[in-house]
Amino acid sequence: MKPIRIQRSTVVHAALLLSLALIWSWHAIAQTEESATGSTAQAGRGVQGPAYYQLEETSPAVEVGVLVTDEDGNVVTGLRAGNFRVLDNGTPRAIDAFSPSSAPITITILMEYSAASYGYFAGKAGSWASGFLEHLEPKDWVALMTYDMRSKVQVDFTHRRYEVRDAIQTLGPPQFSEANLFDGMVEALDKLAAVKGRKSILLLSTGMNSFSEATLDEVRERLRNTDTVLFCIGLAEGEYIRSGGSDIEYIKGKAWLSDFAKQTGGIALFPRFDAELPSIFRSVVGFLRNESTLTLRLPKEYRDGKYHRLTVEVIGSDGKPFMVTNAKGRKRKVEVFAREGYMAPMGRSQSP
Repeated sequence: MKPIRIQRSTVVHAALLLSLALIWSWHAIAQTEESATGSTAQAGRGVQGPAYYQLEETSPAVEVGVLVTDEDGNVVTGLRAGNFRVLDNGTPRAIDAFSPSSAPITITILMEYSAASYGYFAGKAGSWASGFLEHLEPKDWVALMTYDMRSKVQVDFTHRRYEVRDAIQTLGPPQFSEANLFDGMVEALDKLAAVKGRKSILLLSTGMNSFSEATLDEVRERLRNTDTVLFCIGLAEGEYIRSGGSDIEYIKGKAWLSDFAKQTGGIALFPRFDAELPSIFRSVVGFLRNESTLTLRLPKEYRDGKYHRLTVEVIGSDGKPFMVTNAKGRKRKVEVFAREGYMAPMGRSQSP
């Protein structure tokens, strides 16, 4: 079974091995009803959804996004449903369906845009966000949000990447020195709650949080219940290293970013040099494009309104851990990236 390599820097690979990815998706995606050259209509927007994500009672199944790589970071293809074993709170679960994901990417770029450090990191975030746009395809949806003292939607979901790029270039000097990270994340997650299908956030941040109304526990609870996968890219790793690595506040912020990404099944990346960015952006986009979906039916006994922990394993036909062979003929273990759990509905669900 031949792996497809997603190019990445050493930093990206190390981060990928530390975290899991699971993406909850629904069968209908309102975004695809518009063409790539269509209007700037908002992707899949309807009435604002709930702040906390939970399966609707009419849904008989949960969909689990999975990505499998070897230990060198190569994406493994050709897997089937029989290659996966899923444990729900430690109990084996039958896999109802397995399919590769083919939907366009829906992603919100959430940028820290603060006047702190004389706007240095704000400028850096804008430059990096513009670079990320080059890795999207015309069919993908992208939105832009910024936060300082408050968060703001600069561009709602669109296929037109140039609109986002133009918005970044015309933001002007940042006005406030505060960087309310927690509030920005909560608002971004709230706005994505009503968007159907696969969705993600690319957070460009130093990890600093000034005077957010939302608490750390509230953010963690929101992330635990969301169906949005979070990719965090630290803006200040290079500066931290060059300063001698003694800033306790930065260490705390970096730990937050890593924790946030892990909860959603995403990855946290901390580039030291701009030269690492193309590889990082390819990895984020490749991560989203190469995942597959496992569908698990929800029997009545699993509709308890509680959080269920998931373990996804890849096995061979003999039931033993799956191995791949690299170009040099060496056996390599595989890494499975899948979200750690899901929030079950309460009570009965209607049959499909």
